[in-house]
Amino acid sequence: MDTIKHRTVEVNGIKMHVAEKGEGPVVLFLHGFPELWYSWRHQILGLSSLGYRTIAPDLRGYGDTEAPGSVTSYTCFHLVGDVIALIDSLGVEKVFVVGHDWGAIIGWYLCLFRPDRVKAYVCLSVPFRPFLGRDPKIKTVDGFRAACGDDFYICRFQEPGKMESEFARVDTAYLFKNILTTRLTEAPIFPKGEYGNGFNPNPQETLPSWLSEQDIAYYVSKFENTGFTGAINYYRNLNINWELTAPWTGVGISNVPVKFIIGSVDLVYNFPGVKEYIHNGGFKKDVPNLEEVVVQNGVAHFNNQEAAEDVNNHIYQFINKF
Repeated sequence: MDTIKHRTVEVNGIKMHVAEKGEGPVVLFLHGFPELWYSWRHQILGLSSLGYRTIAPDLRGYGDTEAPGSVTSYTCFHLVGDVIALIDSLGVEKVFVVGHDWGAIIGWYLCLFRPDRVKAYVCLSVPFRPFLGRDPKIKTVDGFRAACGDDFYICRFQEPGKMESEFARVDTAYLFKNILTTRLTEAPIFPKGEYGNGFNPNPQETLPSWLSEQDIAYYVSKFENTGFTGAINYYRNLNINWELTAPWTGVGISNVPVKFIIGSVDLVYNFPGVKEYIHNGGFKKDVPNLEEVVVQNGVAHFNNQEAAEDVNNHIYQFINKF
């Protein structure tokens, strides 16, 4: 980890923290919620040793990257604009992109808006159509519930300050242990005032082998400093994103080679309708250049950390063809 370099880049009106290592073709890693560049630590080390220049930023609102105060500064156009500016700063025309969770969604937007800047895309956990190109029908309810199909998210994320106050009720280290290690496959529900049991009602006392107390401490140190507002603002723009992307309604990803990797016990994979979409032709119809779908048996949502070596091998096998 000491060999990973860190620097700050001016992108799209903000200062972005970037971790990087290696020389060669660029592989750009986009993290999800509630994560950081650190989520890609295994991929940075693994792919850089195989002849690639690995780049992993803290996305807008996360970690050591600036967090604009306005909720509307977190639309899909802002997020993709940050990525394009980062690519420009690297002095290259195209990059390989690897995205997970919200980073996966940004990756899809990037392929949709600027396929000219993407050599190939490795997407982890979040497929294309269920999360783009439809009205998410967000409502304010008294708990957090994620679902797929006609309702993408029904959550208390919408009203500024409410979800932040709920997170503040729980020890940050416990929150991260709970979220990162959950094996539940149904949609997560966080009823008001019961955050300790939201994702996993029976958390293990001992961390799994792929996650250490040092890892948890790093996440905690950053989120206790920044809070969760920047990260939550991504969700607060789901309706706006739907409106902004109206010109792309019905448009798929046709100009970028894609590989998709998901765990069999990933909660996204087990959302209603997702398995059918992935395996029964819908995904391939929307993404004609989808070359491979990998389902990792027994692996949960944070597969880039839980099954790091396997993910690294799949990434390398795919991008090494180009």
